[in-house]
Amino acid sequence: GAAAGGPSGGGRKKAVNAGKFALAAVVVAAIAFGASVWRSGSSGGADTKVGLSVSTLNNPFFVQLKAGAQKEAKRAGISLTVTDAQNDASQQANQIQNFTSQNMKSIIINPVDSDAAGPSVRAAGKAGIPVLAADRGVNKAKIATLVASDNIAGGKLAAKTLAERLGEKGTILVLQGTPGTSASRERGKGFAEGLKAYPDIKVVGKQTADFDRAKGLDVTTNLLQAHPGVDGIFAENDEMALGAVKALGSKAGKSVAVVGFDGTPDGLEAVRNGTLAATVAQQPEELGRMVVENAVRAAKGQKIDGMVKVPVKVVAAK
Repeated sequence: GAAAGGPSGGGRKKAVNAGKFALAAVVVAAIAFGASVWRSGSSGGADTKVGLSVSTLNNPFFVQLKAGAQKEAKRAGISLTVTDAQNDASQQANQIQNFTSQNMKSIIINPVDSDAAGPSVRAAGKAGIPVLAADRGVNKAKIATLVASDNIAGGKLAAKTLAERLGEKGTILVLQGTPGTSASRERGKGFAEGLKAYPDIKVVGKQTADFDRAKGLDVTTNLLQAHPGVDGIFAENDEMALGAVKALGSKAGKSVAVVGFDGTPDGLEAVRNGTLAATVAQQPEELGRMVVENAVRAAKGQKIDGMVKVPVKVVAAK
């Protein structure tokens, strides 16, 4: 990752007091909109207010992203307001509008839907506030940067890992993430590209389970009724992979290899237990750290890269 640039020295008492009143307003608004405000003890960058709208905190991946973001905010001495969109694109649009009217110095969005995020992000841009995207891109809007895992490379790694586990032949199912998200599109693209090297592996069923464990269980159960003899499953995130593992029961890790994506604590635990063949591990905490680091730079008008890739790695069962 890039070198960290800490905030410059504190302002005068008047500015600090003004900051306190502004913060009080943010806290009131935050309580009204179910947000959590992370206030650092340092007054160094206390006038630097950053808003982060997370797609959902019902997913351990985004909980870790939030933790990394808060750690970096504390280190940099800035005020970070975190909101949970609860997988609702219209709720997220309201959160971005609130951040804009609160005059945040920069805004971070982890979009529920890359298309639906466009208008509110454009409005923030018109107000002169730089917007950074985390983990998923924003369509039809100018953003300062996208900080994301290398999803295409990760999809290719998943294909290679599953193919090797299956002896380069067999039939597989694919559980797709939420339609309209760049993460699902890129992982799927990388997986399909990676699979081209293995002509004896056939995808016999493909369906969305919205990155959700319960839906992963239901979708896999239905797909297994139509294709009972499959050899492997690729799920575009660990939550869906764990749903698939539950649907497979005793077959998971024995007669059927399941590969996930994210490297969440539960996913890594399943790899250790042998029920999950592998997961392409992202580093959500590092992603959260890097996006706040870049948000602080953008808030100060410093130049940042238009695309920041966070590395991924395969964690496989022994």
